[in-house]
Amino acid sequence: MAIKSPYVQSVFETVKKRNPGELEFLQAVGEVLESLEPVVEKNPEFKDAGLLERVVEPERQIIFRVPWLDDSGKTQVNRGFRIQYNSALGPYKGGLRFHPSVNISIIKFLGFEQIFKNSLTGLMMGGGKGGSDFDPKGKSDNEVMRFCQAFMTELCRHIGADTDVPAGDIGVGGREVGYMFGQYKKVRNLWEGVLTGKGLTFGGSLVRTEATGYGCVYFTEEMLKARKTSFEGKTVVVSGSGNVAIYAHEKATQLGGKVVAMSDSNGYIYDKNGINLDTVKRLKEIERKRIKEYVNEHKGAEYKDGCAGIWTVPCEVALPSATQNELDGKAAETLVKNGCIAVAEGANMPSTPEAVEVFLKNNVSFGPGKAANAGGVATSGIEMQQNSQRESWTFPVVDEKLHTIMVNIHDAASGAAEEYGTPGNLVNGANIAGFMKVARAMMSQGVV
Repeated sequence: MAIKSPYVQSVFETVKKRNPGELEFLQAVGEVLESLEPVVEKNPEFKDAGLLERVVEPERQIIFRVPWLDDSGKTQVNRGFRIQYNSALGPYKGGLRFHPSVNISIIKFLGFEQIFKNSLTGLMMGGGKGGSDFDPKGKSDNEVMRFCQAFMTELCRHIGADTDVPAGDIGVGGREVGYMFGQYKKVRNLWEGVLTGKGLTFGGSLVRTEATGYGCVYFTEEMLKARKTSFEGKTVVVSGSGNVAIYAHEKATQLGGKVVAMSDSNGYIYDKNGINLDTVKRLKEIERKRIKEYVNEHKGAEYKDGCAGIWTVPCEVALPSATQNELDGKAAETLVKNGCIAVAEGANMPSTPEAVEVFLKNNVSFGPGKAANAGGVATSGIEMQQNSQRESWTFPVVDEKLHTIMVNIHDAASGAAEEYGTPGNLVNGANIAGFMKVARAMMSQGVV
């Protein structure tokens, strides 16, 4: 990181002092602040208004106890979080993550990123994030239900359709959202669009399941168009095998790409003939098995222990869609050496700063997560619109709206990068384009 402006550096130093040891959060803030140096120089009124000092500090941080009973009748206690980061553009909006790794640093980094991601969609949504260190894996449906009810009993005090609208994230799918929505409705005596990612029978939106993966590929398609090429005939590697990875595979294949590698937390599979998505969907979504089971059904496919090894597979397009910091500088150098021309982040911050630097130095088109994976929250915003109008739109209508939003995000990021002297640098472009809309709204609303 190379922040040059004394003012911007002083803001970052204050963030570090206030948030010691929160590595993920500091990484995210540092990247954004570095991108915003030319913006502050061109718009000195932002400095006078203390805009950077305000945008890096959450409006509200909520931490709470979540006690619940397991199937043996024993009391378990988890910790819940909700970071309501910035409401300049609309109600706080961002997912809930249930995973043992969840802590305040991760939730703050995700919430901070969400501000600019939501801004880029063009929809009226602020930024927030939440979750718990609860692990749904290995729990019965009844245990998950009891946890979700206990979690929502506290969270419902702080959210609402026009206040804060959570969604799903890692560990929070349709089952969990359903349990939480039911508890919210019971405790608050309100049926409103307070959660997105709901089931289709009670206010959910078509395309929401596919949205993040599809959106990532739509964004990548625009990057490839800028290079005067397309997905047609391209070899693609997609890390992960969850919701984002599965639907990134589906859309990339529809556009003519061949996905040859996918992974989970234990290792990765390689199939030179192209990975059979139906098999992966069945293994991961229905049977809930490990990705290594794939090779038992497809001759010629290989499984290797260690998920990081997936980046040694030669490809032209890479879509890291598993978790933060999964792709480091060494892996990035390997991808470049093997002919990769485009990388788009399906996950949140899966590339380390060293990896991003390698991509940008070697003319690899790079789509940062706040732009490339904004399809999920964009479709959540579309679900909010449908709920407000008491309507349900068709799959093609929602998909076309998603496609248009992702094209617009690419154009906005590309235009901002050009305007501020770093053409082709979509990291800077996405940060600047996302920030400018929030900044103007904050300036208009006074010191609040």
